Amino acid sequence: MEGFELFKQGAEGRIFKGAYLGKPSIVKERFVKKYRHPDLDTQLTKERIKSESRSIIRCKNAGIRTPALYLVDFSRRIIVMEYFENSIAAKDFIPNATDETVNKLAFKIGTTLGKMHANSIIHGDLTTSNMLLVNKNNSSVYDDLQDLDLVFIDFGLSHVESSAEDKGVDLYVLERALLSTHSTASEMFEQVLEGYRTEYKSGCKEVFSKFEEVRARGRKRTMVG
Repeated sequence: MEGFELFKQGAEGRIFKGAYLGKPSIVKERFVKKYRHPDLDTQLTKERIKSESRSIIRCKNAGIRTPALYLVDFSRRIIVMEYFENSIAAKDFIPNATDETVNKLAFKIGTTLGKMHANSIIHGDLTTSNMLLVNKNNSSVYDDLQDLDLVFIDFGLSHVESSAEDKGVDLYVLERALLSTHSTASEMFEQVLEGYRTEYKSGCKEVFSKFEEVRARGRKRTMVG
C-alpha cells in the first residue's frame, strides 16, 4: 500500500508499517505461494485471513485486547490493523523485570489465555514475541506492570475450536516457547497455569489432562529423535 514501508518478512507473508486513515497501522500481506495450484493457494489464503480476522473479533468481543481491525481485503490478500507505537514485546520486557513482576505477568498471561480458550479461540503460535505490553498513558516507559496492557498479536495460525485437545496443544506450544527463551520458564509456566485455572474454572481440568498427554507425546518424540 502507498505510504507503507516493509517492517518484517516471514515465511507466510510480509508486514508493512505506516498510517491508515491517520492512525498508526500495519498491513499484513499473505503473498502467493508459487508451489501451490493458484486456485488452491487463493482458497487457503482466504481461509487463513478469515480465521485470523474472526479470532481477533472474537477476542475483542470477549474483552481481550488485540490490534483493532481496520480493513480486510481478500483480493489484495491483506489485513490492515492497529500498530502499537508505545509497546514492548513481553520477550524483551521479562529479562529486565523483577521475579515478582515476571510472576504477575505470567499469571496475567494465564488468565488472558484462559479467557480466550473459554471463548473457543485457539491462538496457534503462543510465544512471548507475540505478546505486547502497551503503555496505557501513551508513554514509552515500561517499568510498572500496572501501567501496561497485555495485548496478544499475530493470529495468523489461529482458529475457532472448542476441543480440549487443541487448547492443550496451545498450552504446550507456550510452554516450549518459554523454555527456549526464558531462564525462569518453569516458574513462569506454573503461574501461567495458575492464572488459567483461575479464569477457566469450568474447562481447565480437561484441558490440563490433554496438555499432559500432548506433553508426554512431545517427550517421547524427543527421546526417539
